[in-house]
Amino acid sequence: MTGGAGCGVCLALVVVVVLANGGVVDGKREIPIGAIFHQVPDHSYESEIAFRYAIERVNMHEKHFELVPIVRYVSPEDSFKTERKVCELAAEGVTAVFGPSSILTSGIVGSICKTLEIPHIITHWDPEPLGGLEPEQQAMTINLYPEADVLSRALADLIVDYSWKSFTIIYDSDEGLMRLKDILQIHGPSDAPITVRQIDDDPDYRPLLKDIQSSGESHIILEIRPDRILELLRQAKEVKMLEEYQSYIITSLDAHTIDFEELRYSRSNITALRLMDTKSFDIKNAVHDWEQGEARMKRQFRVSPEHVRTESALYNDAVKIYATAIRELDATEEITPSRLSCGSKNLRQWPFGLRIVNYMKVKTEHGITGPIIFDDYGRRAHFHLDIIELSKDEGFKKIATWDPTHGVNYTRSQGEVYSQIVESLQNKTFIVASRIGAPFLMFKEKKDGEFLEGNNRFEGYSLELIDGISKILGFQYRMELVPDGKYGSYNKITKKWDGLVKHLLDRKADLAVCDLTITYERRTAVDFTMPFMTLGISILYAKPVQQPKDLFSFLSPLSLDVWIYMATAYLGVSVLLFVLSRMAPADWENPHPCKQDNDEVENIWDMFNALWLTMGSIMGQGCDILPKAISTRLVAGMWWFFALIMLSSYTANLAAFLTMERMDATIESAEDLAKQSKIKYGVVMGGSTMAFFQTSNFSTYQRMWASMESARPSVFTKSNDEGRDRVIKGKRMYAFLMESTSLEYITERYCDLTQIGGLLDSKGYGIAMPVNSPYRTAISGAVLKMQEEGKLYQLKTRWWKEMRGGGQCNEVPNPSSENELGIGNVGGVFVVLALGCLCAFIIGILEFLWNVRKVAVDEKVTPWDALKAELKFALNIAVTSKPVHNTLSESTASGKSSLRSKSESRRGSELAATRANNVRTAASMSNIDKIGFVFDKN
Repeated sequence: MTGGAGCGVCLALVVVVVLANGGVVDGKREIPIGAIFHQVPDHSYESEIAFRYAIERVNMHEKHFELVPIVRYVSPEDSFKTERKVCELAAEGVTAVFGPSSILTSGIVGSICKTLEIPHIITHWDPEPLGGLEPEQQAMTINLYPEADVLSRALADLIVDYSWKSFTIIYDSDEGLMRLKDILQIHGPSDAPITVRQIDDDPDYRPLLKDIQSSGESHIILEIRPDRILELLRQAKEVKMLEEYQSYIITSLDAHTIDFEELRYSRSNITALRLMDTKSFDIKNAVHDWEQGEARMKRQFRVSPEHVRTESALYNDAVKIYATAIRELDATEEITPSRLSCGSKNLRQWPFGLRIVNYMKVKTEHGITGPIIFDDYGRRAHFHLDIIELSKDEGFKKIATWDPTHGVNYTRSQGEVYSQIVESLQNKTFIVASRIGAPFLMFKEKKDGEFLEGNNRFEGYSLELIDGISKILGFQYRMELVPDGKYGSYNKITKKWDGLVKHLLDRKADLAVCDLTITYERRTAVDFTMPFMTLGISILYAKPVQQPKDLFSFLSPLSLDVWIYMATAYLGVSVLLFVLSRMAPADWENPHPCKQDNDEVENIWDMFNALWLTMGSIMGQGCDILPKAISTRLVAGMWWFFALIMLSSYTANLAAFLTMERMDATIESAEDLAKQSKIKYGVVMGGSTMAFFQTSNFSTYQRMWASMESARPSVFTKSNDEGRDRVIKGKRMYAFLMESTSLEYITERYCDLTQIGGLLDSKGYGIAMPVNSPYRTAISGAVLKMQEEGKLYQLKTRWWKEMRGGGQCNEVPNPSSENELGIGNVGGVFVVLALGCLCAFIIGILEFLWNVRKVAVDEKVTPWDALKAELKFALNIAVTSKPVHNTLSESTASGKSSLRSKSESRRGSELAATRANNVRTAASMSNIDKIGFVFDKN
């Protein structure tokens, strides 16, 4: 490859010859166009070749005019020389000036072209002036390079699509930082900070890269010159900054021209933007022209379409669109060049210049760099970009496109992405971070003489889960324990994470697998797969203490005071029945029913029979003898009613009390805990359960958090195991709020613990990994596959109900102390019994008085004497028989003895008759065992 200075001399000689011949060569009118390139052959030579051979191709097809290039060379910083060269081109009659590519010198060229109304066509990035664009200042300038604001928006859209919450910008010039205006503006005040770092001329970038690495940043935007990109990435690889979780976006549109062969197998994601489709026919045809043209000139030039610089392609398109404008305007009127002078007092302007520029602004063309559309200011506001990604097999590969209308649009399918990720997993070894906690990860129990190392040291649900995923995706893994044993919480004071989350942020692990809950706060720091287990918060509490077996537990359905009242009532009713029966004449019966003229009656209701009647009634068995008088029957009836109620209540509660335990406190939900202060409750410090109560807006949970936070001593624990132990030792004075999966594991092995209430929320456990991990989709797919095949259910059953003592506890329903009946429950029965007995006593007195009156009439004595005699007889409990016709003289003590002797002498001979009478009486009563007694009408 040779320099372009010699080519410029040849072209200048051609122009001199053309002008000497009157501007006509081979019957075509010659239209000179000027170009200014910088004296940096490595950067400008390819652009000059593109410029020359684009003109050559135009001339091959044009019949009426021929473009003649006039090239000048200047230094990028030499403004004075640049001004002189532009004036030289104007004096030679150029109809347009292309270039230069430097912002410093391009402004001078544009100013002169505006004054002379010569079209000025540029192909480099040009910032918007601080004062804003002015139509007159931009009247003669056409820029084929993407407009600054639109290009910045493309980069911003890409960052948003990649979900970069934070990133670091590395730039090398103020011009480069200006190109990222929109990127800086998308950052809100509540977003993670953006770091901006500038590099100088020092070729050692390692200190800067190490600082970025120590900050934990993994997203980097490179806004530096193309010649610095490869060296910076090479040094990034040396300091372990080209790993799989680092991502780079290169803003230069010439990134595809760099040879990344030595970095193709790095594990980081390197993304760049490209203005052209390197596989299109147009660019292949243009490259062919360049190579063939240089070969004719005996110069060697080789470039592949994939490595064509953006500026070269833009020069090609610039010549093409300018030639189109000349052609179409020349069809209406002949365009002729004019020699113009910069220093002339009578300044002349080229009359065709403004019309050509206006035509180019409204003309739509399609070139190597895609559609070419300009706005009113001559800026290229609409264009297409290819989003390319460095791959192992093909170098840069197109993965998406961008345009101002549709934004980012991916060209590869999800299947292709998934296949590429799975392929990259082959033979990869993941570092899997976890923590000890049953049943997710536990140390394996060693056998005698056994030495365990590596993954063989552990067992548990997490290990088998990641092992199943590794078999599906084909990767290897190594389990490591997080040093502090924590899940991961954010400290708002230090603004740092701890636990598993910190391990991932520090790139010390690729995955984190345990009972790690997916929360919003953690999701801002790391990524999660789909949940492999769903759960919620519940309450761990101690079961009621099992009472020792008691031979007298059958007494439990009734309290002690009820039993005392019942015994008192039993004795009272028996005595009352005995007294009333002796006072009631109906209960004095003829002992010999077959002898109608018997002059004695007997009363069978001694104290023993009265006690037996009431006992048989309360036992539900009745009695074969029954009272006759209304009062005694009423007493017996009320007692049977009382006995029926008490017996029903007793039998209804006896079975429950023989099988159920007593509770000294009733807690059935979180609301019950929140309403009381006797029983303390707590959570694991720094866990997701603690965060749930801290951030909850529900009043009950807010009260619970306030209670936990203010409790002394502290109710918080370091682990679930510590919380479990506190519940066991707390003697039902401490409850522990924890995730239902861990709670279920505990209650399967600790039979004195139980779950109280339902779930307070719903969430899931997920596998955590660094943000934007390329393996998230693949691992989530493997989790879903295991779920659909039932393997996740099998794993949970194995580690919850089978391994290490699982399944040994049978759940017993919680008892309730409300089953014990007190006097408040059955006191009404006693009131009814007392009222009935009072009524019976009154009726008995009335019956007694009525009998006294009858005796007084029959015996012709005074009522008072009859009352004394009957009362005296009734109170003599030793007498069991009574003469039918009693007299006052017979009521003496001797008379009583005589009557008793006669009665006893007759009793032996008539015993059979009495028993027969009792049997007939008993047989005449129906359902005596069920209702207690039946009124006898005899």
